[in-house]
Amino acid sequence: MARYVNAVPSRLSSGEPILVQFWVRFVLGPIAQALYRPVVRGIENVPRQGAVILALNHRAALDTAVVALITPRAVRFLGKSEYFTGRGLKGWLMAHFLGGLGYVPVDRGNARAGVAALEAGRRVLAAQGAFAIYPEGTRSRDGRLHRGHTGVATLALSTGATVIPVALTGTENLQPGSKRIPRLATLEATFGIPLDFSRYEGMESSPAIRRAVTDEIMYALMNLTGLEYSDSYHKPPSQRTA
Repeated sequence: MARYVNAVPSRLSSGEPILVQFWVRFVLGPIAQALYRPVVRGIENVPRQGAVILALNHRAALDTAVVALITPRAVRFLGKSEYFTGRGLKGWLMAHFLGGLGYVPVDRGNARAGVAALEAGRRVLAAQGAFAIYPEGTRSRDGRLHRGHTGVATLALSTGATVIPVALTGTENLQPGSKRIPRLATLEATFGIPLDFSRYEGMESSPAIRRAVTDEIMYALMNLTGLEYSDSYHKPPSQRTA
C-alpha cells in the first residue's frame, strides 16, 4: 500500500459507475500501490468536500493514473474525446476504464479547445468536485518546471475553488524510452498547503491578476518539486524546431 506520511487517507468518494469504480479504486488501486509503494505526503491538505483544483507538475503520461489512485477522493482530468469513441469491446472497455480513472472527454482538436477545457473544469467544480490540471500544458521533456498557462488561474478565480499544488517525482521513470509496460520505480507525491485566492474575487477578467495567480501556483510547485524553473512555456514536440 501507499505510504502516507503523517496522514491517514479518508474513505474514497464516489462518482464513477459502481462496477468501474470498484474495479479501478478497490482492485487495481491497491494492487498498484502494493507494487509501487508510493510515498505520499500532505494528503491531509486535500479537502474531503467542496470544489478543489489539484495543480500538478507533469513529467509522464502515467501522472494522471498515479494521482487518481492515491488521492482520497474522486478526481477528474481532461482527456482527448477520441479516447472515448472507439468501437467494439475494446473501445467500450477503454472508455469505461478512463471514466473510472476520472477522465472527462474534451475535443482538443478545434479552435475552441481551450474554452471547452475550461467549461469542463467549471462543470466539475460547480458540482463541488475535485479537478486536476497541469498548468504547464504538456509534459516536461527536459526535467525542468516550465511557465504555467493561466487557465488554472481562470478556473480558480471564476469558481472560488481551493488550489492544492501537487508535486510528483519519479513518474518519469515508469516508462523510460516509451516502454509499453510500466517498470517499478520509486514514486513520491507531495500535496502542498492549500492556496486561497479569494482576495482576487471578481477580478478574473484581469490578465495581470491571472498571471499573478498562475505564477504563485508555479512558485509553490517549484518549492515542492525542487525542480529548476524555466520562465518559458514548454512546447509540445510538434511545435519545437529541429
